[in-house]
Amino acid sequence: MTGKATPVALENDPLAPYFIAPAWRVGDLVLCSGQASIGEDGTIVGESDFDAQLARTFANIERVLAAAGSDLSKVVKVVIYMTDMAHFPKIVEARQKYFTPPYPADTTVEVKGLALPELMVEIDVTAVV
Repeated sequence: MTGKATPVALENDPLAPYFIAPAWRVGDLVLCSGQASIGEDGTIVGESDFDAQLARTFANIERVLAAAGSDLSKVVKVVIYMTDMAHFPKIVEARQKYFTPPYPADTTVEVKGLALPELMVEIDVTAVV
């Protein structure tokens, strides 16, 4: 892999108050920060609603990938953090909704908590451009 590392910028970046880049493009790779159900205005979307949070999280991932010149079809690795593994069947459904074969490599873990207590899921991805 060759090329320089360049931060990916977003307008109305909900991660800016936390001093986090949405992603970095390094050569042909896009390394995304963990995305969660945070609206462009910084508010939690879908508090206490896993389905709404999952949908918003994927919308945020799509937004970051587009800003980097990529999209969900080019994701090669997914890491999912969730606060309750009882929602795992919804993760399996989401894989089929948002990705197509060959599916990306994946790691899913249950965590005690995320950066904001209302969040139920956070996902980071690595993609190619």
